[in-house]
Parts: sequence; C-alpha cells; structure tokens
Amino acid sequence: MKITERAQQLARTRTPFVHATVVRAQQPTSAHAGDEAILLQDGTIEGFVGGQCAQNSVRKAALGALQSNESVLLRVLPDGDLQFPEAPGATVVVNPCLSGGALEIFLEPQIPAPLVRISGVTPIADALADVCELVGFEVQRSAADADSPESLADTTAVVIASHGGPEAGLIRAALDAGVGYVGLVASKVRGASILDELGLTDAERARVRTPVGLPIGAKTSAEIAVSIVAEVIQAIRKGGLAVPARPASVAFEALDPVCGMTVTVGPDTPRLTIDGVDHWFCTSGCRTSFVEAHQGS
Repeated sequence: MKITERAQQLARTRTPFVHATVVRAQQPTSAHAGDEAILLQDGTIEGFVGGQCAQNSVRKAALGALQSNESVLLRVLPDGDLQFPEAPGATVVVNPCLSGGALEIFLEPQIPAPLVRISGVTPIADALADVCELVGFEVQRSAADADSPESLADTTAVVIASHGGPEAGLIRAALDAGVGYVGLVASKVRGASILDELGLTDAERARVRTPVGLPIGAKTSAEIAVSIVAEVIQAIRKGGLAVPARPASVAFEALDPVCGMTVTVGPDTPRLTIDGVDHWFCTSGCRTSFVEAHQGS
C-alpha cells in the first residue's frame, strides 16, 4: 500500500501517526531525498527513511512530535564534525551508531480532529453540524438513544439538540464514557429537570452544560451553534479538554547493553531474550556482539 493510501486509511480510523519525509541526505546513507514513511504510536515504521541506526533517532523524534502535535525538522548526524548546511529551527541529534552520512527529515504529526457527536434532527443540530465542519471538527450524527459508553470512547464532545426525546440516556452514556464536554440544548429549567431525573452526583452534574454554549446572547439556530462551537474550542484550547484518538500501544525506551545507546523500541527493534530477560539493541550488529560476548563468558 502506498504511503498516501495508508495515511488516508489511518485518518479514517482516527489513528494518530507521523508522516516522515527525507528532505536532504548526504552520502554515505541508504536514504534519499523524497523517501517517506509513516510512524505509529507503538514505534512501527511503515516505509523507509534510513537504516536501523537512523530509524532509532527518527522513531524517538516522531513520538515526541505526536505528544506535542508540532512538526519537527530532524537532522540526524554521525558522531564527529560533519559539514552539513544549516537549517534554522531544526532539531539536531548526534547518532554515534551512524557510520557516516547525514539526514534531514521532516516529521509532520497527524492528530485526529475533535469528534463531536450531535443528537437530534432540529435546525440547531443542523447548524451545529455545519459550524463544526467549518472549523475542522469531525461530526457524527446520531439518535439520542443510539449510543453506548463504548461507542463514545473516542468522542471529544456530545451535544444533544433534540428538543425532547430520550435525552437522559445519552447524557448517562456520555458521562460513563468519560466524554469531556457534554452539552444539552435546553432552557435552564428544563435542563435542570432532566439532570434531576438522572440522580447525578454533584461532580457529574458539573460536567453537563445546560444551557449550552458561551453566553453571547444567541437567538437564532446559527448563533446558538456558534456559541456551542466557541465553547468547545475554549474547552480544548484553554480548559485542557482532551481530543481522544483510537487506543494504541505506545513505544518505550531501553538501553543497548553493548553501545549504551538509548533505543526507542518498536516492533522491528533487534531483541534478544536470555533467561527470561529482554535485551534491546540499536542494530543487529550490537545484538550479534552481545551474543558473542555472552557465549564466551
């Protein structure tokens, strides 16, 4: 599968990844400008942006880019003084594992957009879907009684704009799923009545926003939609509202017992298990040296 097709597939499943592109390469190196790869949260590298030594540096930088959601221009240099054109703003790593050459790789994190689930077939629900899409949110429409906590696991916000119907069930499901933003389009009196029926704790009640949206004096469906989206944006940018993504295993770090290099472990990282203890290596060469030393002891 081509890198572009794989990226589209990951985006559809809301799986975070990093798109890596080699922008400069200095010989001797096995990578060339234009080489591409996708890096996943568990350290998997799909594609090619350099050999095993370079991969460790790229993997570590890519995981950092996923955490910060900021692009990185990574310069991977061997140990020693190497003349390589300057790149302002680049992150430089010296990789003693490299036997020569140098790489410059652009790492672009692809984080899923906030997912807003909208319940209801009303003018406000329709306007809300339009405004959400306008600001780049992903939208899913559903009936008020069609969701379960499991189906809401990757949801940033749930907004119920059905003006009646089984609203309480979706509020309960959203709270049980840990959704960070739960909004109910209702008057203050009706909203309080629905929450009273649910028998929520004080902490749960504080998580439900009703009336929903920032108090901007909104009257029309479009204005109400703008106030709701503005409140969601405020919660994300200022309130630390999380944007959940598809769960995935995460890579970890280990120390190469031969060269002492810190290795970011991925599925293809050289590994050796002796007496039930796992040892990880930057390259198969270090693994071979470890085996030889262990056999000779």
